[in-house]
Amino acid sequence: MKNIGFLSFGWYSKAPGSKVRTPGDLMHDTIALAEAAEDAGMDGAWIRIHHFDQNMSSPFPMLAAMGARTARVELGTGVINMRYENPLYMAEAAATADLIAGGRLQLGVSRGSPEPAADGPATFGYPLRDGKLPVQDAAERIARFREAVSGVGIAEPGSHAHVLPGKKLPITPQSPGLSERIWYGAGNTESARRVGALGMHLMSSTLVLEATGEPLAVVQHRQIEAFRESWREARHAGVPRVSVSRSIMPIVDDQTRLYFGPLLERDAMGGNKDQVGELDDALGTFGKSYVGDVDKIVRELREDDAVVSADTVLVTIPNQLGADFNRTTFDALVEIRDQLSRGHTG
Repeated sequence: MKNIGFLSFGWYSKAPGSKVRTPGDLMHDTIALAEAAEDAGMDGAWIRIHHFDQNMSSPFPMLAAMGARTARVELGTGVINMRYENPLYMAEAAATADLIAGGRLQLGVSRGSPEPAADGPATFGYPLRDGKLPVQDAAERIARFREAVSGVGIAEPGSHAHVLPGKKLPITPQSPGLSERIWYGAGNTESARRVGALGMHLMSSTLVLEATGEPLAVVQHRQIEAFRESWREARHAGVPRVSVSRSIMPIVDDQTRLYFGPLLERDAMGGNKDQVGELDDALGTFGKSYVGDVDKIVRELREDDAVVSADTVLVTIPNQLGADFNRTTFDALVEIRDQLSRGHTG
């Protein structure tokens, strides 16, 4: 059974046609997106986090608001750049939002991606120590955060603490099960193996930092297999989860044809395909878009090895077109999920 959710990049701008023109518009419309996803029968509402840009930057107030206005959908992040985070304060904020949501948070974390600031974490007060790489700094913060949300003692007790002798104070509040719902956004096969060894769930985007000349789905599937093998070798309890992101554009009415029709024409001419490009001084493989009617999209997704292998598909959406527009496509995405889960195209 597949899960399907949306992943909102959370852009706001005054560009022509944008329905999300201000930060306030973004906050209210993102909550409306979560409500629309639940109403349509989708499984998840996920938000992308970036700093120093015109999009979502502070996830936990938004996740708490989304949790208060919904009852069923998973609420996720794709992903939180841990180099900006105080792990212990983040543990408090995450547990608070998870309690409000009734235990539905699925938190994706990573070392971050290219951004506008020259050194944003240092500006936030977290400069790299001499000799430490960004990935090492992020790994330490992730480990500390996971430790804190697991409920172990963190702080030495003072004279007024009410704890047993020899015990440390845990972060409060605690939200049961949150420590088992932490994901990592991996970009290559080696990082996917590390994620499995550490016992976090795997997130894979519409691009990967490997350029073998193979399609995205093939490279991604290899990463998923490496992740699951590593999880098994580490003997972690529970079932390892995998999400892959895809750009899916169902054409279901005149409005969706207006916006997505040109890409469908390009697709028919062979111009919509995976590409290799440069990102942050590294070569990566960028995935194509899936566009057309529901049956066409289902047929193509069933040929996508990574989609077939993953349990969760996150669909990147044009959030600046607003919750009302995206609500129309959510019904089609649910039908796509159901057809994929049934194993045929209708």
